[in-house]
Amino acid sequence: MLETPTSTRERLLAAALEITREGGYGAASVAAIAERTGVAAGTLYRHFPSKGELFAELFRIVCSGEVDAMRAADPGPGVPAVDRAEEVIATFAGRALAARRLAWALLAEPVDPLVDAERLAYRRAYRELLAELVRAAIEAGEIPEQDADLSAAAIVGGVGEALVGPTSPVGDQDTDAQEILRALRIFVRRALGATRSDQEETG
Repeated sequence: MLETPTSTRERLLAAALEITREGGYGAASVAAIAERTGVAAGTLYRHFPSKGELFAELFRIVCSGEVDAMRAADPGPGVPAVDRAEEVIATFAGRALAARRLAWALLAEPVDPLVDAERLAYRRAYRELLAELVRAAIEAGEIPEQDADLSAAAIVGGVGEALVGPTSPVGDQDTDAQEILRALRIFVRRALGATRSDQEETG
């Protein structure tokens, strides 16, 4: 919907996304969104009761797309489940590092409580996707017996925290994305108790 907006509502969401990519949630004021869309601020309020309502919907759309991208990155059955989990997390991190200002808004920037609720739902979806792969890895004997949901939550939380610095507007934006991804791949395997990966052996 955001790629080819046609209705005023869609155009408002697309403008909000553009501004967030450029300057984060804080930069996306009602006035800025209305101006970017070419409408009066009152028009925005006819479609969304508040900035929080607008961004709750925007986060829902964007986060759904991110979860879909993670699912698409899963190579599927026939590949060791630990490798699949590693690839899913690397996709999550890689997409965040490729759009750092947007990722900061999705991950950690102070937001309206309505938006924060969507952020929590987004993390829960990531956790559930990863937990499926952790269970598969346990069943295949690739990793030790463990609480799949707890391990998945810990990994999603740890990776999210690891990305806060590199995506923060006051952080080190020059950090090498490939080095971060390599380190996170190793972290996922070690956290799950998997055997050494090729990246660890050659790194």
